[in-house]
Amino acid sequence: MTDDAYTGLTQLGGNAPLPNSPDEAVLERVTNPQPGESYLVRFTAPEFTSICPITAQPDFAHLVIDYAPGEWIVESKSLKLYLGSFRNHGAFHEGCTVAIAKRLVDTLAPIWLRIGGYWYPRGGMPIDVFYQTGEPPAGLWLPDQGVAPYRGRG
Repeated sequence: MTDDAYTGLTQLGGNAPLPNSPDEAVLERVTNPQPGESYLVRFTAPEFTSICPITAQPDFAHLVIDYAPGEWIVESKSLKLYLGSFRNHGAFHEGCTVAIAKRLVDTLAPIWLRIGGYWYPRGGMPIDVFYQTGEPPAGLWLPDQGVAPYRGRG
């Protein structure tokens, strides 16, 4: 990495262990390579895991993160490590989903962001959590998140 835009990245291109918690995770950003353009960035994490803060049982979700960049984009390896840091983190579904959105908003200051947290059932009931920062920008192509509602075996 010789480009000055990437100076200061601490995880990309090297060994970066999984952080012990979301608070310890370093979420890095780089300059938007297409400033002034209206476009959508999507990250999908179909195997997101956390643990129940009461029972310590594992919880699983399919996350879809969409955002329209402003000045910054998220560095994807740091996002992967940040999401992985929830593996041993105890929080309810709503807490995990909204905390991820807010951390991205704080780090990136996107024009717009939404997250869909499609949580797999525990106790017989799936919980889906949705968050967005407001109305999407006019003219932004916003595809469906593509996650079917939970149907069980039927």
